[in-house]
Amino acid sequence: MNGEAVPYMSKEGVTMNSTNYERAQTLVQALPYIQKFYGKTIVVKYGGNAMVNGDLFAAVMEDIVLLNLVGVKVVLVHGGGPEISEILDRLGIESRFINGLRYTTKEAMHVVQMVLCGKVNKNLVDRISRIGGHAVGLSGLDSALIQAKKLDRGDGEDYGLVGEITQVNPNVLETALANGFIPIVATVAQAADNTDEGYVYNINADTAAAKLAVALRAEKLILLTDVRGVLRDPKDEASLIHVIHPGELVDYRAQGILTGGMIPKTDCCAEAVAGGVKRTHIIDGRIPHSILIEMLTDEGIGTMILNEEEHM
Repeated sequence: MNGEAVPYMSKEGVTMNSTNYERAQTLVQALPYIQKFYGKTIVVKYGGNAMVNGDLFAAVMEDIVLLNLVGVKVVLVHGGGPEISEILDRLGIESRFINGLRYTTKEAMHVVQMVLCGKVNKNLVDRISRIGGHAVGLSGLDSALIQAKKLDRGDGEDYGLVGEITQVNPNVLETALANGFIPIVATVAQAADNTDEGYVYNINADTAAAKLAVALRAEKLILLTDVRGVLRDPKDEASLIHVIHPGELVDYRAQGILTGGMIPKTDCCAEAVAGGVKRTHIIDGRIPHSILIEMLTDEGIGTMILNEEEHM
């Protein structure tokens, strides 16, 4: 057809452009989901390839703005690992990871705070503003949003200034959301166990997103990743597990289905569900507009973790 749209004939005998018809059908399919989530809060953790690939970055920003414009209250929580590592390398500061967490010295913490709260956070605010959204950049330090103590996993490891969240004070987020803003949160936290001025902690972004979702009584928590979701066979993306109940996670670990970085992600989802978040999702941020596909279509995407009593 030389790239031309095929004419579509309606039951009433009216001819129209098939591409326009398909677009209209997509919008109609989204209507019940827009109605369902209108006025509800969702928390999105943004990271991985979706942060460094220009086209994916643009798609995520468009998804967030569109959801906001149709009445969904969106909180965007972000990391910034690759950019932090880049600046540390330039400064000659070693990047070291222990059990998946960045060992954070005081020197490195200055860089973490600068990159997350400055460069990454404000770039996100700027991009959303340029496409018609109203965003406000925040960190865990603002209005004592996130407080933390030094992380102790009981494994004998010293993670430096990596923090464990002790308290979330969501008032500043609730105020922003009530006034139509999209809060964008950098995950550094105020030290609850030290009164030294400027003493802050580096917080894992997945963990922070889960804690914020609970504090905000969010409808959904969405974690963007670089994989399809939880796979029965890591080498076969067709083995995606679409739905998991928290009670199944222990068995999946024992079977070797949950390994590496997927363990803390599923733990965060289980914690959020236990705290009252209705549904949590681990979705593939490499797919353009994956957030909209999950939120506003019949098919959905990725792996959903929810309580057994929740209806599909």
